[in-house]
Amino acid sequence: MKTAVLLVNLGTPDHPDAESIRRYLKQFLSDERVVDLPRWLWLPILHLIILRVRPPKLVEKYQLVWGTKDGPIRNITGALARRVASRLTDQHVSIAMTYGNPSISSALDQLGDYQRLLVVPLFPQFAGATTGAVQDELGRALRGRENQWQVEIIEEYHQDPAYIAALANSISRAKSFRDGNPFIVFSFHGIPRAQSDKGDPYRDQCYRTAELVAEQLSLDDKRWRLTFQSRFGPAEWLQPYTDETMESLAAKGERDVLVVCPGFSVDCLETIEEIRELNREIFMDAGGEKFSYVKALNASHPHAEVIAGLVSRRLGNQLYSPGNSSAGSGAL
Repeated sequence: MKTAVLLVNLGTPDHPDAESIRRYLKQFLSDERVVDLPRWLWLPILHLIILRVRPPKLVEKYQLVWGTKDGPIRNITGALARRVASRLTDQHVSIAMTYGNPSISSALDQLGDYQRLLVVPLFPQFAGATTGAVQDELGRALRGRENQWQVEIIEEYHQDPAYIAALANSISRAKSFRDGNPFIVFSFHGIPRAQSDKGDPYRDQCYRTAELVAEQLSLDDKRWRLTFQSRFGPAEWLQPYTDETMESLAAKGERDVLVVCPGFSVDCLETIEEIRELNREIFMDAGGEKFSYVKALNASHPHAEVIAGLVSRRLGNQLYSPGNSSAGSGAL
């Protein structure tokens, strides 16, 4: 069957201005997968406070990370899709965003006469707030369409050997890793602890990814730590928190820290501004001397190999990785 491949990332505002940011946040923060508070409680807070106050404060931050033509998530995801397509045979590869543009629905409009659709959420570790949200949006976008695609989704690839190798290689090539013995922090995007307590596998999958990378790099267990970043609101999120860890590491005498964010497929506001700028400042102000950030896999050739390998194995075409993939899967 003719197969279309859809790479899905989280999303981004259309432009780095207050109105675009407000429109994006409205869609993002209205999703019950993202904020699972009772609607009667959350929606008034969102519309009367957050959407009025937050967007203007984010303009400068988005302008900091914005490229000459587009935001990093959309720009880099598009470049990754082109490199993945160059490694596949007769598969159409396109991109979509869970929130913002291009939407999943608009991407489906462009599929034409393809009979099979393979969806790859670019979230290596499964979380209801990310991959689950993609599944929800995909279901809505498919509803009522005449097209009868055979739809499949790769739900996670947190311990895929090629993914682990790509992460380990990106760390080993970092100058601070080659030249010294930095303390390594694996920082993942956090989720509310309540979601994890309800059975979301995200936390365990994050730890498994970090353990496998540490094992491949032969890291001493005392020289690395896993943390969670980007918490939002008053509720408790998964711990330890990245920003608090930066401060505590410096207080304990660590002077050289290297941070990698394995859960982010491409660099974005949360890695460029929050990690490379804000957390660097926290660490240095607390007494640290050297802070390094390892870029996300982005549109690199190793990352394209990872995604092409996942797709190829699912399609039964052993183009790149003859070994068995550990990636989870699902069908709609």
